[in-house]
Amino acid sequence: MKRAVSRMGLLAALCVLTSTLVPVGLRGQDLADFDYENLSFRGLTAEWGYIYPNRVEATPSVSVRMDLGFLGPGVRVVTGVTHWSSPLVREEVRRLEERVEDLVREQSGQVVNVDLGEVRWSDVALHADAHMMWQAPFGTFTYAGLGATAHVMRGSGRAVEDTFVEDLLDSVRAGVNVHAGIEYPLHRRFRLLGQGRFEVLENLRYLELRIGGQFMVRGWLPEEGG
Repeated sequence: MKRAVSRMGLLAALCVLTSTLVPVGLRGQDLADFDYENLSFRGLTAEWGYIYPNRVEATPSVSVRMDLGFLGPGVRVVTGVTHWSSPLVREEVRRLEERVEDLVREQSGQVVNVDLGEVRWSDVALHADAHMMWQAPFGTFTYAGLGATAHVMRGSGRAVEDTFVEDLLDSVRAGVNVHAGIEYPLHRRFRLLGQGRFEVLENLRYLELRIGGQFMVRGWLPEEGG
């Protein structure tokens, strides 16, 4: 129950944050401004990034995302998938070792020293984001937004394979993120981009920085001023 309440509180806080980021030109819109006319596949992005998490070591990430067009004035919809894999920090591995030692002591009365070696955690994250976009100087676009994510987490390691420790690390978890980025069109069919994201899930959080390129299959829309 406490976890559910904390998640609801986090979502509420993020919604408030987003409302403060909406540009003045977008305020006063009503539901009539939002429709599906411009929702369609517009481009594919490949990104390379680096994450800075609290429970695993900093590590590279790779992402692919799809631009699905605009739901309303300045409101772009994006979906994508991100993958990373990294060893748990030593403090986290030691906590797992202590749990195994406690379990052996409780069940057999023996005192053992457990060495799990390297334990890795990997993530395949499926996300859906909403971007509030602005035109910026020098022909660039900037945006900020919120997203919801489903994380498929997997644990691995020679000593934990097919054990309850691996089961503890394997899970599917929901997360939310806030993000902001910038895009620079080199051509009407190609853009360079950079993005920063902060992802929060039940027992993991991380900052992620990304760079990449987007190949456009459709031209400019009025929302982009092209």
